[in-house]
Parts: sequence; C-alpha cells; structure tokens
Amino acid sequence: MKMSEIRAMDAKQLNEKLAELKSELFNLRFQHAINQLDNPMRIVEVKKNIARILTVQSQQANGQSAQ
Repeated sequence: MKMSEIRAMDAKQLNEKLAELKSELFNLRFQHAINQLDNPMRIVEVKKNIARILTVQSQQANGQSAQ
C-alpha cells in the first residue's frame, strides 16, 4: 500500500483499514507461532502499512498538509 493511496482515504476508511490490518497481523503472528506461515515477510509488510496509516491519522489530527 502506497502513501498516496492512504492519503486519499477519509478518516472512516483509514479506521476500517487499520482494524483490518491489525486483525491480519494477529492472524499472521498466530500462523507464525505454529509454523504454518508461508511468507514471514508479510508480517513486516503489514506492520509497515499499520505505521503508515497511523502516521497519516496523526498528520490529519494535527492539521498538517500531505506532502
């Protein structure tokens, strides 16, 4: 997911996507714990997307413009 895609979302969409990604991260961690995870790099990718969404939400809350 690119920053431009995330910045194009409104607050409701960001919250929904964040909840979806957190749920996916939980499932990936569970699969990793029981050695059924096919691609362990997916965990890193999901964590980065969560951080991107939280960054955009923080910027919107502080009234900063998108760069």
